[in-house]
Amino acid sequence: MFIKIFCSKMYIAEINGTSKVKCGFTIENGMFDAEINGKSSKGDLLKINSHQYHIILNNTSFAIDVLKFVREEKLLFLRINSKRVQVKLKDKFDELLHSLGLDESNQKKVNTIKAPMPGMVLNVLVKDGDEVKKGDAILVLEAMKMENILKSPSDGTIKKIAVSKGTAVEKNQLLVQF
Repeated sequence: MFIKIFCSKMYIAEINGTSKVKCGFTIENGMFDAEINGKSSKGDLLKINSHQYHIILNNTSFAIDVLKFVREEKLLFLRINSKRVQVKLKDKFDELLHSLGLDESNQKKVNTIKAPMPGMVLNVLVKDGDEVKKGDAILVLEAMKMENILKSPSDGTIKKIAVSKGTAVEKNQLLVQF
């Protein structure tokens, strides 16, 4: 899964939002070569299943569970020997975009949520003035007998809820304004 995607590249790994490590690795026949902050290491890698791995590095054993993998953000949520770890990876292209001021922090902010299809508002889960994080559920829209949970596209504050429970909406109708 994620091992194949990140193999043979150099990354800056931001661990738990604080410490940064320059790393890269290659894997072949259950063995891996890693470079971490300029130091080379070799170890054993055993894939237990699609989300569990066992690593032996410098005579130390690590049980790794991949709890969540957000590919488009290069973000991993891991449990390493019972400790939860969040790892954000950046490659040379991410660093270049950041240095040019073209990274995600400078992208245009989304100010509205519009109906993706005609339907009926089953529930509004927020109110004016609520602070929301990216991915928080905003409202439930029923369309073609299916419930669709619309989520916040970014962090922000709800300025206006343009619909209420039981409202029929058309495609592209304004639902929420940030």
